[in-house]
Amino acid sequence: MKTTKTIESSATSGTTFDCDVLVIGSGAGGLSAAVTAAYHGLKVIVVEKAHVCGGATSWSGGWAWTPGNPLATAAGIKEDPELFRTYLRHRLGKNYNAERIEAFLEAVPHMVGFFHNKTSLQFVPGAKIKDIYGQTPGAGTGNRSVGPKPLNARNIKPELRSKARHQLYETSFLGMGIMAGPDLTKFLSASQGNIQGLLHATWRVGRHVLDLLIHRRNMQLVNGTALTARLLKSADDLGADIRVSTPAQHLLTDKEGKVSGAVVHSPDGRYTINASRGVVLATGGFPNDVARRAELFPKTPTGKEHWTLAPKEATGDGITMAQAVGASFNTNVESPAAWCPVSLVPYRNGRTGTFPHIMDRAKPGSIGVLRNGKRFVNEANGYYDYVEGMLKATPDGEPVEAWQIADAAYVRKFPLGMAKPLPVPLFPYLRSGYLKKGDTIEELASACGIDPEALAQTVADFNENARKGIDPEFNRGTTEFNRYGGDSKNTPNPSLRALEKGPFYAVKVLPGSFGTFAGLATDPHGRALDNAGRAINGLYVAGNDQASVMGGHYPAGGINLGPALTFGYIAGRDLAGVSDYEDDGTSA
Repeated sequence: MKTTKTIESSATSGTTFDCDVLVIGSGAGGLSAAVTAAYHGLKVIVVEKAHVCGGATSWSGGWAWTPGNPLATAAGIKEDPELFRTYLRHRLGKNYNAERIEAFLEAVPHMVGFFHNKTSLQFVPGAKIKDIYGQTPGAGTGNRSVGPKPLNARNIKPELRSKARHQLYETSFLGMGIMAGPDLTKFLSASQGNIQGLLHATWRVGRHVLDLLIHRRNMQLVNGTALTARLLKSADDLGADIRVSTPAQHLLTDKEGKVSGAVVHSPDGRYTINASRGVVLATGGFPNDVARRAELFPKTPTGKEHWTLAPKEATGDGITMAQAVGASFNTNVESPAAWCPVSLVPYRNGRTGTFPHIMDRAKPGSIGVLRNGKRFVNEANGYYDYVEGMLKATPDGEPVEAWQIADAAYVRKFPLGMAKPLPVPLFPYLRSGYLKKGDTIEELASACGIDPEALAQTVADFNENARKGIDPEFNRGTTEFNRYGGDSKNTPNPSLRALEKGPFYAVKVLPGSFGTFAGLATDPHGRALDNAGRAINGLYVAGNDQASVMGGHYPAGGINLGPALTFGYIAGRDLAGVSDYEDDGTSA
């Protein structure tokens, strides 16, 4: 590792700064590129439009799909990479781009090893996280993912801590993040009176309350907040200059057409940043660009019939700036966005939150239906599949919406959307109208505007089969992914249970997304391509600004963050002009 000189960051209007690499955006892709370039001795400036860093990464689960990673190797899991190719070929079909997939698969183990061993970003293994489509050849049953190791925010300096985005409130408990895995399992067991779960939850919540009193924020960082904070610390340790509230306005090019920097606007005024090696665009795609949504998203005629989980600053700035210098915007993907079902949470202060339905759909005792009262999807498959099912099953001209319904036993054991299980009361969610209730299935249907007779028949049919542990209509519970997301104590199928006793409850579900899949065309090095397929000198792309290497498919959880980290790493190495890997890709 070379020593990197910290760049003086004070600015006045008209000032010019010089660096080797300018990174625009501070999610996983941008910070990965920044850390990698800085590690190899380059002077790096990161500019972020928002007043905090992290983008959608901070609000994510933090898990990255990283097949063949060294943490798996250390656990004795050594898979043939041909299995990864086989799985992706089957899932991506015509959207399989062999050159980019090979670049991704080759770099993944080294990327994980580099960050885990050389920086402040340490990982934990996703030993039990399955690929979604378990019946597809090459599918994995675990150890293909890594997540960030939890971090106490006291371990990063206060001025850097202030630049880190907080946990998304809707996926927290009173602002406290809960990590998927043992942490979440213990919280859920607490709702059933499990002593160990109660002790764990009491300790975690008590510590969180103390942090709020002393520090005025959550200090126990998990999931995406831990990933962002660890990347920020790594970048800061290596001397990268991180500037928030500094949106880039347009790119600069030299006489030969090389991208050589950008004009940015900060609270101190407008100024120029020259980047001798190049610029990395990582502004988060276009999930909040209403015009592009209207053009590209299905059944979204005005662009406003969609609710993204990405921060409001992700409006397609990187794509717009890149197109102005000749970059190609690739919309030839299976889906323009990484779909996720969401519900809208009304608060008493007038704010409306957006909740992602990630885990509740898979738990036994709940099903999803349309307004016609019929199921439309295997609810326990991926979140992408749920929204894709809604879109396909909703007749043209009708609003795309569904209802996730559950019985009384379910809502006291598992979350139903934002509504928490015991000991949290349900009345705030009922009072706000977020949660609907009916003593009978028919009463619930009337409260939701669902066909009562059709819903009653759907529930009766589902219940008859669920008691046998089968789902002939959608094959729910037939894959390891489905069963892992269910309840291991539920028999005969962890994914299926009849909706038996009222009262019954429902939450309205709408089409949303984690981010976009359509994006700038790039080569295996992460360089932006023009409309003729030629690399644009000095312009690199990472994260959701880059067209998805998965071609708009969602074969596994973490296929946004895994490629974001990896192609950011690839871009940083290419900008530094290095060929030897920092480690052997097998050590953890």
